[in-house]
Amino acid sequence: MRSQSPSQPPSQSLPPPPARPAGAVGSPSLPFAGGHPRSSDAALAAALFACSFPGSVITFPGQDPSVPWWPGVVLAGASCAALVRRRDRPRGTVVVTLGCAVAASALGYLLTVLLLAPLMAALYSLAVSTDRRTANSFAFTGIALLVGVGLPSGPAGEPLVLKLLGPAAWLLLPTALGTVTRLRAACLDAVRARAEHAERTREEETRRRVTEERMRIARDLHDVVAHHLVLAGLQAGAVARHLPARPEEAARLTADLTGTTASALRELKSTVGLLRRAGDADEPGNAGEPGRPVGATPGLSRLPRLAASFEGAGLEVTLHTEGEPAPITAGAELTAYRIVQEALTNVTKHAGARTAAIRLVYADDRLTVTVTDDGGTHPKVPAPTGGGYGLIGMRERARSAGGRVRTGHRPGGGFEVVTELPLDTRRTNESHPV
Repeated sequence: MRSQSPSQPPSQSLPPPPARPAGAVGSPSLPFAGGHPRSSDAALAAALFACSFPGSVITFPGQDPSVPWWPGVVLAGASCAALVRRRDRPRGTVVVTLGCAVAASALGYLLTVLLLAPLMAALYSLAVSTDRRTANSFAFTGIALLVGVGLPSGPAGEPLVLKLLGPAAWLLLPTALGTVTRLRAACLDAVRARAEHAERTREEETRRRVTEERMRIARDLHDVVAHHLVLAGLQAGAVARHLPARPEEAARLTADLTGTTASALRELKSTVGLLRRAGDADEPGNAGEPGRPVGATPGLSRLPRLAASFEGAGLEVTLHTEGEPAPITAGAELTAYRIVQEALTNVTKHAGARTAAIRLVYADDRLTVTVTDDGGTHPKVPAPTGGGYGLIGMRERARSAGGRVRTGHRPGGGFEVVTELPLDTRRTNESHPV
């Protein structure tokens, strides 16, 4: 038999009770019992036993008791004693209390609520702690026994309707109340479980978003620092080479180096500023504009400037566009720019190429961005094993924008990076209605 977990009175200072197993719902306890199950059951048994004496002497008006009072009190005492185990032995408790009630009916007692109270309490506990089929089976069995015994053995003059409907009403009432209590407790447990699941889901979603934002900022920092430091290093080396013989060229390269470092500082400020947006909203100087931009977001319109920035590093970059330019989301546009930036930086660092090409191809629903180089004569720096963080960042960026990246060597020499990104078809349809 399934045991029944004890119930506790609600208290705001106590932690919420643990989830109850299926089918185990605590029965209500008396408020003066201190919440202890055994004490509560003993107090309930004593209260019901105190009502058994008047119940054993009740008769119809104008009739004398035909049965001594003490057998009814003894049977009631046995029924009440069985109630002490109603939590962990609900079926056995119903069997004992039902047997005592049938015996009282066979002796000729009038089956009032006072004599049937122990059986009613036992049926309630059974309905609370078991399923509906079990509780109904015991209830209807008890009704059949009490009616079958009470019809021939009941007090003289008792109406037939009372003999038939009285036991049915008194036994079905606690069974129904116990079933409702069990279903309500199961519903509350389900609501509590859903709330806990929703809380865990929110926490996991928050952690996932924090991780994604951290990786995105790391990619931005990697792209900005790698690109500008590589250019700065190459321009500084060119300045050192041309300074003795070609001071005019060295001066131009020095100006380019200054522009490169200034651009790096601007992009670093824009990227790091993302980390301060939430805090800036609370500062007095920024009140009322928590979402103000901290810097211009680079996009496809800045690709010519990006291509020109590599001239000082000795790399000639050409830009070609095929198809009619179509609207693209801001996130996909930033992704395309960063991938092109990283690809050209890798060409400058590793390929030793003299020329590179950027090709933008607009199709019906996607934009294809291809960056190729001529391969050069020999690589400057060997590429790290496994592609490094640059290629990994390209793939992560493309996936976050709903696209993909393919990289590899070209059959005729050199390296290529092909990126496919989705276009903003909603805006395209609005611009070109059918």
